[in-house]
Amino acid sequence: MAVPTINLKTHTKLALGYFVLAALLGCVLRFFRVFEIPVTYKFIVHAHSHIALLGWVYLALTTLLYRLYLSNEKVHKTYRRIFGFTQITLLGMLFTFPFQGYAVFSIIFSTLFLFASYWFSWFFFKHVPLEYSKTPSLKFAKSAIIYLLLSSIGPWALGAIMNTLGATSIWYRLAIYFYLHFLYNGWMIMVLMAVFLHILEKQRHILPQRSFNRIFLGLNLGIVFTFFLSTLFTQPSATYYILGGFGAVLQLWAFYNLIAFLRGAKVNKSRIFSSFHQNILKIVATLWAIKMVLQLLSSVPYFSNLAVTYLDFTIGYLHWTFLGVVTLSLFLFLDYFNLLNLNKKMFWLYFSGFILTEALIFYKAIVSWQETSLFSEYIVVLAIASLVILVAVLGVLSSGNRLKAKF
Repeated sequence: MAVPTINLKTHTKLALGYFVLAALLGCVLRFFRVFEIPVTYKFIVHAHSHIALLGWVYLALTTLLYRLYLSNEKVHKTYRRIFGFTQITLLGMLFTFPFQGYAVFSIIFSTLFLFASYWFSWFFFKHVPLEYSKTPSLKFAKSAIIYLLLSSIGPWALGAIMNTLGATSIWYRLAIYFYLHFLYNGWMIMVLMAVFLHILEKQRHILPQRSFNRIFLGLNLGIVFTFFLSTLFTQPSATYYILGGFGAVLQLWAFYNLIAFLRGAKVNKSRIFSSFHQNILKIVATLWAIKMVLQLLSSVPYFSNLAVTYLDFTIGYLHWTFLGVVTLSLFLFLDYFNLLNLNKKMFWLYFSGFILTEALIFYKAIVSWQETSLFSEYIVVLAIASLVILVAVLGVLSSGNRLKAKF
């Protein structure tokens, strides 16, 4: 009996559904300071971050990886089991974190999620067709999964640290930062690079070996070395600042080489991407470049101290990466492969909400730094801006599906 194919559009809608829930939880956090809401703020923060990173982004990225490399293989049954198990872990986190924070059941489900990610990683490495083995895009995809596995050391270490050194230890924060760094900068960015290069490869634009070496090594070494930037809150020796700055320079160098390849190869973007998609690409490239410049700035002790002292600088940077670089890229690629219908009005509404919230978050950080006062309705405006993002994501989710796939 033939195994039915998997409807990846449904998986994409589920991922977007988690994004809606994460955005809703984000609005609860914003309106918590406007109205009296009977929730525990810290618990909602945990739920918001887990559902955003592991619900929306993780599912969207794994769906893309499956679509690109595995959808033509006879592995649907195994993938369906992995996907189903992952849903159990996500729903478990969704219904435990808001009510108990980090406690027995939420820890059980978040731990089970790690096993789900290990299962997917094994599945991917085992079943990727040999025809892709020498492609640059697959090397980026495999690197991404290695970073996903590496990042999981952070959560495992947290348990041991809490039982020995306690949550006030610097090692507790370091474990969290280790996890977030390799999840954001390793797993997420490298999958997005893999998808972009895969699209180019299908159009016969293959990275030359020299360009590949520069981009691949630059990004990977940059990811490793920029982790030292996450340790600067401990006020370590100058060596850590230098290593972190070196990592940021390497990433900028890799980015420069990617742009040089695209220009040198005379890639006809209009033949590959629609004008709408090209605009998103330009936005993502700009946001990514700014992200790397911010990393470089944070290797300077003065700016590093600012980021440590005024938490909104760090929050703004994390949202810049997640809501900007990563989410906008996901919207683009999911739309490109016909896994969702990206409504233009909803996209620009989302982008407007993103820019407004980022401006407000960084504004608050600057106000705190300069020891001045926020405008009187700041909290309300920030809450409304977050509501704009929620409405936009709901709009994207409710959009219909296109009939014609793109390749």
